[in-house]
Amino acid sequence: MTERGVAARTPGGGQHRCKASPLPTRRAVRTLPIRLLLLFAAGFASADAGEAERARIRVAWAALDQVGLTRSYDPGYRPLDYPGGDVPIDTGVCADVVVRALRGIGVDLQREVHEDMRAHFAAYPQRWRLTRPDRNIDHRRVPNLRRWFERRGWSLAVSRRGRDYLPGDIVSWQLPGNLAHIGVVSTRFSPDRRQRLVVHNIAAGAVEEDVLFAWPIDGHYRLPEAAASR
Repeated sequence: MTERGVAARTPGGGQHRCKASPLPTRRAVRTLPIRLLLLFAAGFASADAGEAERARIRVAWAALDQVGLTRSYDPGYRPLDYPGGDVPIDTGVCADVVVRALRGIGVDLQREVHEDMRAHFAAYPQRWRLTRPDRNIDHRRVPNLRRWFERRGWSLAVSRRGRDYLPGDIVSWQLPGNLAHIGVVSTRFSPDRRQRLVVHNIAAGAVEEDVLFAWPIDGHYRLPEAAASR
């Protein structure tokens, strides 16, 4: 062997020189740790994305679990335990569908909204002539939920494409009469498979229906990857 290669015999008995594999350059050695870090980062990002997707599916399942249990609509004010307080499972409003679904992945909107309103009350809609947060009702009001989702980076673009709405996404609408409504995107599709169904409570309990584009959408929210990995 020499510095430049090794001698090898050809089938005819002669010799030729085989070049040895070049040693890595200093530049390659310097950039190797960076490349490894990028590979690790890509792996972690992929893991976070998978974990977030699984968490969103659990949100959709937790919403579906309410169908058949929540059989009525009752917007009445009730004193609630805190945290984790809830009205009886057989009743509620549209916001309760979302609150219960997110508790399926450990997100307690009663506590989250209340704590954020305590610290940033002026950042929330001022529609009810309140001067301070009320942990019994704030999380059961759609405008407050929308603002919390916006402040936590859950907002996505609103579109008319069914494929843009995935299981576990949260959608809000503006109903006739300027009424706010909210629901959770299901895992199942409409009969024409153009969009997924939605779990919501609009009048008679939690139901799964093909209403994604029934009213003007004014909010589209999705659990961020960073929040799912906590």
